[in-house]
Amino acid sequence: MDDLSLQRIQISGPTLASILQSFSSSGGDVDGLLFGRVTHINQSTFSDDDPTAAATFSSPSSSTSAAVSSESPTLVATITSFFCSHSTSTFYDSTGALDVPSIRRLLSSSPDHQNHYLIGWLSGRRKTSLRPSLRESSVTFSLSSKIQFSFQVENSLKSYTLPPCIFLLLTTPLQDQLIHTHEYKAYQFRLSSESFEPKTLDVVNIGPAFRGHYGAFCPNSPFPAFPCELKGLSSMPEDARGLIESSKSTERVSNDQMELNMCAEEFDVSRLSELMGPGAAAYRGEIEDLYKKMLAKLDGLARLVEKSSARVLEQENHNMKLRHKVTGLE
Repeated sequence: MDDLSLQRIQISGPTLASILQSFSSSGGDVDGLLFGRVTHINQSTFSDDDPTAAATFSSPSSSTSAAVSSESPTLVATITSFFCSHSTSTFYDSTGALDVPSIRRLLSSSPDHQNHYLIGWLSGRRKTSLRPSLRESSVTFSLSSKIQFSFQVENSLKSYTLPPCIFLLLTTPLQDQLIHTHEYKAYQFRLSSESFEPKTLDVVNIGPAFRGHYGAFCPNSPFPAFPCELKGLSSMPEDARGLIESSKSTERVSNDQMELNMCAEEFDVSRLSELMGPGAAAYRGEIEDLYKKMLAKLDGLARLVEKSSARVLEQENHNMKLRHKVTGLE
């Protein structure tokens, strides 16, 4: 097995959200297995002005260091799926020793292992510090030392083999908070130094840098087939059905208008159709008018709440005066 350093670790937004949801929905601490792959990234070293070429004549050591850095591959690990057990010590004991038959049983029962490699494991603890414990270090060392779980690096000219060396740690804040509810950090365990190296965890599909991924998006599912009926020779039943559908449509439009008035008064529901479709950009004035109506509605509600609060305060002062009056008479 090779002990190569990873440049970063990637995970998709839905996969990370699923891991956090499995951790938060469990009754206690959890652990599990991480599946994915490690890919070699080819980086171009050609440039019009190569500083290493100029440094060759001045410093031979700099050229040597550049050659060494070029020999070390750029590896990126990608977490594609996971298995969460909703408990702890599912494939190891209290001392951190691995239970290899349990791991093989988990791998055989997990469908994600058929297409991806076992690249590491995860641990979720509540209200603890965000650093690996001694038992987690022992489990990671034991998992990284197992040759039978090693895998090949993809997209590499040379044959590199890596062990399951990734460790994902999840915790909750020491004090309960409303917004900041989870913390996580990714590590790579290096066998050469028997230590953890913190790695950058890139969440894919979040932020403007990934908007280009959806430039050529097309739906995989076609539109459903709409029922089409032919009119018969007698148009009387069709006319009656048309009247019934017309009355239902009028009632539906009326209900939609009532619901719209709750958010934006004096805005016709028929104008909403202009805000959808490819030509929606031309109706910027309609959107601004809708927002103005909504702000006016919110302003009216705020004034109503302010008046009701003043009335409640006035009633409380009146009740306090009555209590003081009754207390004075007694």
